[in-house]
Amino acid sequence: MRILVIGGTRFVGRHMVEAALAAGHDVTLFHRGQTGPELFPGVERRQGDRNGDLGELAEGSWDATIDTCAYVPRQVHTVADALGERAGTYLLVSSVSAYDTPEAAGFREDSPLIELADPTVEEITGDTYGGLKVLCERAAVERFGAGSIIVRPTYVVGPDDYTWRFPWWVQRLARGGEVLAPGPADNPAQVIDARDMATWTVRLLEQKEAGAFHAVSPAPPFGFGEQLEAIRAAVAPEGTVLTWVDEDFLLAEGLDDTAFPLWSGGDPARLIMAADPAAATATGLVPRPLEDTARDTLSWLRGVEQPASPGISPEREAELLDAWKRRSSG
Repeated sequence: MRILVIGGTRFVGRHMVEAALAAGHDVTLFHRGQTGPELFPGVERRQGDRNGDLGELAEGSWDATIDTCAYVPRQVHTVADALGERAGTYLLVSSVSAYDTPEAAGFREDSPLIELADPTVEEITGDTYGGLKVLCERAAVERFGAGSIIVRPTYVVGPDDYTWRFPWWVQRLARGGEVLAPGPADNPAQVIDARDMATWTVRLLEQKEAGAFHAVSPAPPFGFGEQLEAIRAAVAPEGTVLTWVDEDFLLAEGLDDTAFPLWSGGDPARLIMAADPAAATATGLVPRPLEDTARDTLSWLRGVEQPASPGISPEREAELLDAWKRRSSG
């Protein structure tokens, strides 16, 4: 197949390109050229900005287009205006954040979606992100037809993860010692390795699938405690201890998921992390063990320059552990 990738040089897009090339497909990148100029020698590149200049897409046709970075519906419409039928099958990477709060774990792709009060908004915030993804999905089907593919991942993890959420936990557990684990341990938790999602995404195009699919792993029930235990088993030195701290205590201390990445403490929509992966599994999604993802992420971390990391400092972690122990013993 001839595949056009919108983006393609950072994390999710980069793994999509690698998977497509590994499967023997002909790839064209459309990106701004600000990252990854050394990547994918020999791959055709079209340089431009999807928010303004799509002139480089005026010529050529593709069997499929993978869009990894549409956050507002206008961006889907401008790609459709530029490509029309030359896009082939359109695949949009959306998010499980598109769902309204699920009533139970194991919800499927036909569950209710978020409806924005103001569908013209373009400011991306925690309150608008999911609803804007819904509008992007609807724009995709409107412009590219019912044969469009919508991929709804949970947190995407693995090597090249510039969000530093999963890598933060890998680093912290690799450092060992007593680790503050924010409770409750049975909070729903799902992730997907970017490499597994990419391989499966290409397979969706090859198989001419259509519709929406969850890119999540594992099937619920699976808790945050099991997730941290898997990371510990993979990367932590002997003697590393997880000390579980009560959610209410941490919230009272003013902590949130910026202090503990991936933690859904206090989030009324935490069941978003308990989606049913059955439709994806039936079409070929095969997630690797989380321990393998953790080890590969640690290996990648050792070779990259790291930005200011999210998460609490070691000093603040020690303070919280000490305060929690005093409270528990009192």
